[in-house]
Amino acid sequence: MSSFKLRSCVWEITLACCFNCKYCGSKAGRARENELSLEECLSVADQLALLGCRRVSLIGGEVFMRPDWSKIVERLTRNGVRVCIITNGFLFRPELVRELVRLDIESVAVSVDGTECVHDKYRQSGSFLRAMNAIDTLSAGGIAVSVITTLNAENAPLLEEMYAELVKHRVLAWQLQACSPMGNASGGIDYRFDPNAVIAFVSAHADAPFAVGIADNIGYFTEEEGSLRGNRSGKAVFRGCSAGLSAIGIDSVGNVRGCESMYDERFNEGNLRDRRLEDIWNDENAFSYNRKFTPDLLTGECARCEHGAYCAGGCRSYNYFVLGKLYEAPRCARNVK
Repeated sequence: MSSFKLRSCVWEITLACCFNCKYCGSKAGRARENELSLEECLSVADQLALLGCRRVSLIGGEVFMRPDWSKIVERLTRNGVRVCIITNGFLFRPELVRELVRLDIESVAVSVDGTECVHDKYRQSGSFLRAMNAIDTLSAGGIAVSVITTLNAENAPLLEEMYAELVKHRVLAWQLQACSPMGNASGGIDYRFDPNAVIAFVSAHADAPFAVGIADNIGYFTEEEGSLRGNRSGKAVFRGCSAGLSAIGIDSVGNVRGCESMYDERFNEGNLRDRRLEDIWNDENAFSYNRKFTPDLLTGECARCEHGAYCAGGCRSYNYFVLGKLYEAPRCARNVK
C-alpha cells in the first residue's frame, strides 16, 4: 500500500471537441476510436472513489460532446466524489443547468482566453459571446462558475480588459495558467509572457469580487506568493508539483499519468484496461520523478535557489515541454529576465 494519498484527478472523458484550438495541448477535435466505454468509465469512477479521491475535474475535448457524460458524473457524485466540469461553453444549452443541479455538480469552469477578438481568433467566431452566455446561464441556475484563462504572449497583456468584462458576470474564481508548448501549441504559438506582470496583476486585484489566482505553472516564491493561488489567507504557498503524489490524470483511452498536462507517453504509468487504478497508484516504481525526488536533482537556477527544496523545481509538465527537463523551471518569476 502506497503512503501517498490520492486526492484529485483530472479525467479526459473524450477527445471529441467542437474546436481545434491553436494552443490545445491534447490536439482535441475527434474522439479516439477506442475511448473507454460507459461500463469502463463507471468502473473507473468506482475505483477513484475506492482509492479515496475527493475531487474529479472532467475535461475533453468537450465534455458535453460525450452523450453519456451525465451517467459518469452521477456515478462519481453518488460515490461521494466532488465533480467539476471544464467546458468551452460553445455547445452549452440552458436545459443542462437542471441536469447539473440534479447531479449535484460542485462547479463548472468555462475557458475564456482573451477579449472577444482574441478569444474568437483562437477558437471560432461567436465563441466568446457563447462562453459569456454559458457563465450567465449557469450562475443564474445556481451553479458555481469559474473561469480559466490560458496565457500566451498575445492575451497576457489583455488581463485588465478581460477583468473589466468578467466583473460584469457572476464568477466565483478566475484562474490564470501558462500555455505550455505541447500538442497544437508546439506549432508556432508564442507561449512566453512576463510572469511578474501577471503576479502584479493578481496582487492588484486582491479585492476583486471573485478570487483571482495563478495555476501551478506560474510563480514561484515571490514576495506575493502567499496570496497568489486563489486563496486569500496569505498562506497558500506552492508546495511543489503534486503529480503522482496526491493527483493523477486519466485520458480517454484509460492511460494513467501523474498529471493530465504531462501529455507524453513517457509519463504513462499504466492503462486501466490492463491494471486496476489501485495497483497503478500503489506500484512502488510509479511516478518516480516526484515520489523519489530529492533536491540534488534540481538543475539550472533551481539548483542554486534557496527555495528549490520547497518548490521542487516547479511544474514538471511545463518544464518538460519548454526545456526537455523536469527539475528546472524555465520561466520562474524569480529569475525571468
